Amino acid sequence: MKICAAQTKPIKGDIEKNIQSHLNLIELAVSKKVDLVIFPELSITGYEPTLAKELATTAADSRFDIFQSKSDQNDLVIAIGSPILDEGNICIGMIIFQPFKERTTYLKKHLFDTETPFFKSGQSITNLNIKGTNFGLAICYELSVPEHQKVATDAGAEVYLASVVESVEGIDDSIYKMARTARNYSVTALMSNCIGRSGNYDCAGKSSIWNEEGQLIGQLNDTEEGVLIYDTESKEIMIAK
Repeated sequence: MKICAAQTKPIKGDIEKNIQSHLNLIELAVSKKVDLVIFPELSITGYEPTLAKELATTAADSRFDIFQSKSDQNDLVIAIGSPILDEGNICIGMIIFQPFKERTTYLKKHLFDTETPFFKSGQSITNLNIKGTNFGLAICYELSVPEHQKVATDAGAEVYLASVVESVEGIDDSIYKMARTARNYSVTALMSNCIGRSGNYDCAGKSSIWNEEGQLIGQLNDTEEGVLIYDTESKEIMIAK
């Protein structure tokens, strides 16, 4: 199986332009016959908590039909980040498109203190099974919550996927936590981050992947959009920009 972290440069609050940048990266992933591609936290809007109320939507949003089409046409699982409306609450979410299946959402349960004025904790799926592989899902601050990793691995996670918005100042800490998770739970770990300015952060890029020993085996740079691909069978790393 080929899994992929997409590294984006979000445009503040512009869903249409961000959709197009997502599609460009999806095409790169498709050209490498990827099975799954994950985008950063709130990738479709940028990390803009003060705009969340006006930008929040649902998995059924017709603007996202193109992602479902790409999923169906290419046997590809796509996970994008968006503020999600859930029973009257606004959550930080991940919308997951699977070939010829109903769209699902993963909602961030553990929020950072600065997020609580704008978002509510979500209750949703925690793991995803794709072609017989069990994936644990995480969004940014959840990397700092040991309980979160334990729940995912107790549910059988073999790969831990993290969708983040991490700053230049904070990236080293996230890299350390992802390596520790991979090592402590003997899972492959993959992190998708963005570049450029998002919210109040200068984002660090460095989307990465670690093997089951916690060794960093692939990483993008801190300035360019692109995709980082890992073949779980051949152990080959590929980068496309």
